[in-house]
Amino acid sequence: MPTSRTDRRLTLHARRHAGEPIWLFDLDNTLHAASFAIFPAINRLMTDYVERIANTDRASADALRADYTRRYGATLVGLVRHHAVDPRHFLQEVHTLGDLGPLVRAERSLAAIVRTLPGRKIILTNGPQAYARGVLRTLGIERLFEQVIAIEQMQGGHTWRAKPDLNMLRQVLRRARINPAQAILVEDTRGHLKSYKRLGLRTVWMVGHLPEARRDGTRQAVKGTGRPHYVDYRIHSLKSLHRINPRRNPCAPAVQTTSPP
Repeated sequence: MPTSRTDRRLTLHARRHAGEPIWLFDLDNTLHAASFAIFPAINRLMTDYVERIANTDRASADALRADYTRRYGATLVGLVRHHAVDPRHFLQEVHTLGDLGPLVRAERSLAAIVRTLPGRKIILTNGPQAYARGVLRTLGIERLFEQVIAIEQMQGGHTWRAKPDLNMLRQVLRRARINPAQAILVEDTRGHLKSYKRLGLRTVWMVGHLPEARRDGTRQAVKGTGRPHYVDYRIHSLKSLHRINPRRNPCAPAVQTTSPP
């Protein structure tokens, strides 16, 4: 059976970087601080959409949006399953943000941090392709990644899936020619890391961009604390990735925490 151009390209990448680490990066709140402006904007648009589709009040729509995200990994998956929405229409509607420049905030020297990591680099995000590439271009790092695996590439047949669906993750790794023993996943959502760990990936919990919340008029940090057993490294800055030995035996004991510089 003839292979596609994408298959041949991925096979070439895998052969060229055989034995090297494979970095899988989440996008939002991992490579940039999405909670600064982008997440509030997207959440408002999503709630608007759910309010119209479900014909409900705003508070109920906001709760339903959050519930679908918790249950399925992405609001989109819940809307497709329970409301028969057009997924591509939804993705376009809620990710049309105009000029991303003023909305994007990231670490200083981000491009240098990513560029100097050894091995393959791939984006794995529940966001759509156009949005993900727009953010990467705004950050000036789009060309540093071999590919962007977005929610459109997470479909199984006609079923839409999202992180952290375990079967979807297996298929994605197989299609991208990723050996889990060589892969290091960098992600801000702690719960997602459980699934990655079950597949044999090393897991990095990026907490530096997690938001803060106000309760009773005071500012309470909700940044990640501790290090669950399924998290190999907890970092506050992407600079700390350079302190990780990318070729460490994945069966060796994990370190406690990689502290911020």
